Amino acid sequence: MLKIARAALFAILPAEVLLAVLLVSGVALPRPVVTAAELVVLTVLLLEALVLWRGYRALRQDGARRRTALRGAYEQIVPEKVRRIMGFEAKGLVSLVLWVGHRRHGVPPGAVTLSYHREQTVLMFGFLFACVIELVAVEILLRSLDAPAGLRGVVLALDAYGILIVLAVLASYITRPHVVTADELRVRYGAFFDLRIPRRLVTGVQHKRNYHETGMIKTDGDCLALAANSQTNVIVELAETVVAVRPLGRREHVRVLRFFADDPPAAVEALRPSRDSAAIGPAGRAG
Repeated sequence: MLKIARAALFAILPAEVLLAVLLVSGVALPRPVVTAAELVVLTVLLLEALVLWRGYRALRQDGARRRTALRGAYEQIVPEKVRRIMGFEAKGLVSLVLWVGHRRHGVPPGAVTLSYHREQTVLMFGFLFACVIELVAVEILLRSLDAPAGLRGVVLALDAYGILIVLAVLASYITRPHVVTADELRVRYGAFFDLRIPRRLVTGVQHKRNYHETGMIKTDGDCLALAANSQTNVIVELAETVVAVRPLGRREHVRVLRFFADDPPAAVEALRPSRDSAAIGPAGRAG
């Protein structure tokens, strides 16, 4: 039943969106079609509620608390990859609020912050400009074709949402820097990646530039690379492997980490094993 509920949920969502677009655009659909669609949606919602209740009840019988049981039942229905994608969107919007408020996420007092957004800012703003041009051009095109106002409104809303997401991604890069404290190194990539490494595991750190990285997050054996604009410039070696969770949930065992920092000498200085961790203080910020 769980597999059926998942399949029904992901099948009904695009169909419901298509139906809504048609109705908003002024397309006259036969009444039986609309009625059948409403019945299908209601059936799917009842099925999801039933599966959710069964999962919740089973977890409660196993001794889980109400909130834990409800969350567990939700996670049974929605696959991890979908939950993580939804999480990226939520974190990005939170980052946008933090950006407007000139605040940063996950930076405790006395921590050293290492920014990594400068190489990507120009590219992101260029992409943002292209999205705005596209929004205007599509609106002009639809008006010239005498498209229904409802359809133009839907397309405008989608384009505007795309612009919002681009801003949210940029904000996540700015408000979620790498963080070095006396106890840990926290390496991040916006809302997509977050790895905490105990400082005691850091055995070596060096400033070495690589301009030929491929992909945003890439693993090669036990080496993990987090590239900004195809570049990394800091290499961290660990005493033992740690588990890194990739954006869509895959686990990797990592012992060498390559990442980008806007000020790599400051990153090397903050992470040098011989450095007295107690010296990290409010004045030791970079980026």
